[in-house]
Amino acid sequence: MTAEMDVRRNGDTGSYEAVVDGQVVGMIVYHVPRGGQRVTLSHTIVEPGYRGRGIASRLVKHALDDLRGRDQKLTNYCTFVADYIADHPEYRDLVDDRFPGRATVPDREPRER
Repeated sequence: MTAEMDVRRNGDTGSYEAVVDGQVVGMIVYHVPRGGQRVTLSHTIVEPGYRGRGIASRLVKHALDDLRGRDQKLTNYCTFVADYIADHPEYRDLVDDRFPGRATVPDREPRER
């Protein structure tokens, strides 16, 4: 990717956003249930013209690092996030044991990066 990309958490829209040249080109949709101890991630979306550039992976990494920094657990409904965690097992501890979500993290060895 040639343009600079920023990733930010947008509490107004409930999304983590990837921004290139002032335009949102990707996002992860999230919801914070009452209490705020966990976050539900539901979708990862990247605009077609920006796919294949690692934007989704950077979004997921940013979101998971943000959850860790906020001491929140993850309830996951996004298969991309589940695959990312399978490939980056250092994030498995973020998945809420009581409410893991429907997109479970595959029990496999991480793929080579």
